[in-house]
Amino acid sequence: MQRLVFVTGNAGKLREVKAILLQGTPIEITSQALDIPEVQGSTQEVAREKCRRAADLIGGPCITEDTALCFKALNGLPGPYIKYFLTELGHDGLNKMLAGFDTKDAWALCTFAYSAGPGTEPVLFEGRTDGRIVPARGTANFGWDAVFEAEGTGRTYAEMTPEDKNGLSHRYRALAKLKEYLASANQ
Repeated sequence: MQRLVFVTGNAGKLREVKAILLQGTPIEITSQALDIPEVQGSTQEVAREKCRRAADLIGGPCITEDTALCFKALNGLPGPYIKYFLTELGHDGLNKMLAGFDTKDAWALCTFAYSAGPGTEPVLFEGRTDGRIVPARGTANFGWDAVFEAEGTGRTYAEMTPEDKNGLSHRYRALAKLKEYLASANQ
């Protein structure tokens, strides 16, 4: 059985990752919170550097995750910096950022990085879900889920059951690629 450390202190993310990744896969996932400074750059640059540092600190195989919320009107911003925007502005502030723009289109982007251990180059797995930014609806207890309406659903992530969200989310799409990679690596 393969053992991986998921570097996160977020219980919600850990719950989603386990629900998606462990289905039919002989993997044991533990989590560890690490305070790793994030470099500025593209989602890929941020993900690679974070995973490199995590593998060095843990001394073994690990996965890291970076989530971006990208607004079409702002050419992909706030992107990987959404956590800071949400902390400072809240759900209402995210909506106000788009006031005056013709489009509220957005996409959720998840980048998982896997490292086999210290000194190895991380491998990236991205998943994307298109949608739009709406006034907050649903339970507002998991990041920006309440303001992101996934395309074609008429519902925000926060209005969905965990099973519904896990079947179409950006995280699900990235984890499906990671799961396939880990399965092929173990053969």
